Amino acid sequence: MKRAALLCLLLAGCAAQPSAKGGGIVSLNPCADAMLVELVPRDRIAAISHYSRDPGATSIPLDLARKFNVNNGTAEEIIALRPDLAIIDSFASVSTREALTRAGVKTLTLGWANTIEDSRKQVRELAAALDAKPAGEAMVAKIDGAITAARTGRPPVSALLWIGGNTVNGANTLLDEMMVKAGFSDHAAHYGLQGTGYLPIEHVVADPPRVMLVPDQAGRDAASRAAQMRGWALARSGATVHQAPFERSLVNCGGPVIPRAMTRLAEIRSEVGQ
Repeated sequence: MKRAALLCLLLAGCAAQPSAKGGGIVSLNPCADAMLVELVPRDRIAAISHYSRDPGATSIPLDLARKFNVNNGTAEEIIALRPDLAIIDSFASVSTREALTRAGVKTLTLGWANTIEDSRKQVRELAAALDAKPAGEAMVAKIDGAITAARTGRPPVSALLWIGGNTVNGANTLLDEMMVKAGFSDHAAHYGLQGTGYLPIEHVVADPPRVMLVPDQAGRDAASRAAQMRGWALARSGATVHQAPFERSLVNCGGPVIPRAMTRLAEIRSEVGQ
């Protein structure tokens, strides 16, 4: 028993354990996690999703995520926690949804926010469900303020926003809208890429953008090797491309992530100048 408890602590990712009374809010949705931790006091949150402790999936600081219990998204685990509300995403399986319904667990489904307006609506929907409307309106005000502050009257500058490896952000996405509002044109959309997808290095070398927004990743993993290869190929081609770090945590979600992302985009646009 002691060995199991020690292993649990070392992994720092153990599933949330049910309390005697249950209650609180459980989130299975990493984007809901980002909103939840800013909308309600910590003691109302029974567990956030395990994704928020993954550097590649989180939208909140890892040191903050480690202050909360996490869940692995199983119906059995959520039912055992007896929450007042479980926030799930649109990708939750039918079996999970049915199990939660049979157990009488109240749920709120939050889908994917593809636009800034979608994100505003999502913030307000979650805030209303949590009886935290003033906090929701404050979050929306921060979103709107950051968008206004990032506006520029200068001509748009072409940019590619890399998610990781050879995956890039394309047209008709939340990130695409934010880039445009910050004074960029999404070069992946210029290539014809819709949504998020794979972009061959040949496209980049043949028709490079003026700016590349790159994840803050270092090391010898596949993403780093892909970035190094692009840098080498562009240098050989003679193209001048401004590369700017763009945190991986800024590309996953909307809500309270939008102000941080817009601020960073505005900083990069200012670095590029005219």
